[in-house]
Amino acid sequence: MKINMPRWFYQLASPKWSYDFMGILLPWFATAALLLLGVGFVWGLVFAPPDYQQGNSYRIIFIHVPSAILAQSCFMLMAVASGIGLVWKMKVAHIVAKSAAPIGASMTIIALATGAIWGKPTWGAWWVWDARLTSMLILLFLYVGIIALYSAFSNKSSGEQAAAILTLVGLVNIPIIKYSVEWWNTLHQPATFTLTKKPAMPPEMWLPLLVMVLGYYCFFAFLLMARTRLELLERENKSSWVIALINEKI
Repeated sequence: MKINMPRWFYQLASPKWSYDFMGILLPWFATAALLLLGVGFVWGLVFAPPDYQQGNSYRIIFIHVPSAILAQSCFMLMAVASGIGLVWKMKVAHIVAKSAAPIGASMTIIALATGAIWGKPTWGAWWVWDARLTSMLILLFLYVGIIALYSAFSNKSSGEQAAAILTLVGLVNIPIIKYSVEWWNTLHQPATFTLTKKPAMPPEMWLPLLVMVLGYYCFFAFLLMARTRLELLERENKSSWVIALINEKI
């Protein structure tokens, strides 16, 4: 059965169209990220009140939680892009997935590092083999494996397909991360806030956290588009539109 997709979906398959479109969006996401991260950082670290139990040590939440959320969201986006690349043979989708992988790995490292720093005063240890921490560590290994696969094959297409398959298989780890605190008896606290439940924290704490999360997403979008555009130029360096672009710059 043939699936009729909207026109913009097929436009995304064009490297030139994608390059130009992302070029239009880049400054908007850069500005939004700068404003949101600046406001959220100052609001959370300076003006938000200390926690009644953890004092000021809880403020690392404004870095830890957005990093952990983005690490998982990035992997899900990679899975969607990988699926599109495999089914519709869309080269740009594979490039998006490849460009997102290092960003997701970096966010996972930040989440693990800040979690360890937060865990020391809270649990009395830098690391425990908690279900949430262990599944996040597995996520990092998946990112590293995917990045390695992209460069493990002399044929780029083979590397992209292998990385896409590992991404789709690794997607099973995302619900494990999310529900690990509910499925097992863990030290890690439940989700700080969700879209379906009232936040456990007062507004003066979760509002700056929400601003930071939005800022992280905008920053991620900026980095992803910037990396994707560079990858497109490298892949299409012999195409007429890239040569014309270079001549314009000269």
